[in-house]
Amino acid sequence: MRSRPPPGALLAATLAAGTLLSLTAPAAPPERKPESDLPRAAADAPAGARTGEPAGAATDGGLAEGAAKNAQGDESAPAQPLPPPVKPRVELAARPPPLHVEYVQYGVALVAEISLDPGAVCPRSGPLYSCILGSGGGLAIRGGYRSPGPWYFGGAYQFTKMDSSNLYRLGIFQQLRAEMRYMPDIGYRAAPYFSAGVGGVVYGNEWGVETGGALIFGGVGVELEVSRRAVLGVSCVYRPVLISGWKDTANYERATAIAQFVGFELLLEVRTELGRR
Repeated sequence: MRSRPPPGALLAATLAAGTLLSLTAPAAPPERKPESDLPRAAADAPAGARTGEPAGAATDGGLAEGAAKNAQGDESAPAQPLPPPVKPRVELAARPPPLHVEYVQYGVALVAEISLDPGAVCPRSGPLYSCILGSGGGLAIRGGYRSPGPWYFGGAYQFTKMDSSNLYRLGIFQQLRAEMRYMPDIGYRAAPYFSAGVGGVVYGNEWGVETGGALIFGGVGVELEVSRRAVLGVSCVYRPVLISGWKDTANYERATAIAQFVGFELLLEVRTELGRR
């Protein structure tokens, strides 16, 4: 009599055989998805990124391929030159426009009159050799109109005590002048200017008038704007003076002459605003 295997033994043998077959069978290749199923970003990626190659290698390969096509005369893919580098544009800050203001400008100045040549007033020989009109120093008072532009027009009164070689107790040389200045705008507080003018002179002992004449002058100077209403300056002018003949206190006859002077000024002036344009 043949023995029958138990019912559970057949099921266990079947499971063991299936497990052994699954371990020994080769793995099936993964299913490849079509290009349409890939994400758009992956489709747009460089060929090297999709194939697993480095991006630089793909780019170098594309450039090499383009160069080869150009060498073969392929006009469909011409080489594109690199654009020139663009330099950044530097904007310079523009200087603000000047204030168009009118002023009344007035002040005082310490002056020095240096005699270059007294002319026939002091001959170099004879009894009139002692010079009655030498160098001196004094004070000037002036005032005028300062336009919104570079011009100044005004007047000045100046008196100087001159060296008279003791022929006068107090020889006073007085001037009354009309003046103008041209001051170009250079954008700084210190600005140069050119000056010129004409006027009249009188000369005598102790503020007396014994002779007179006329003068002209021209010179240069520098004006420093200490504040909006105050300026300091220095100037140098050349001043020829025509002096008529006269009889001095020693009863000597002095001839008509042209005396030449160089004047130096250290000035302080203030401004009073008139209006704006």
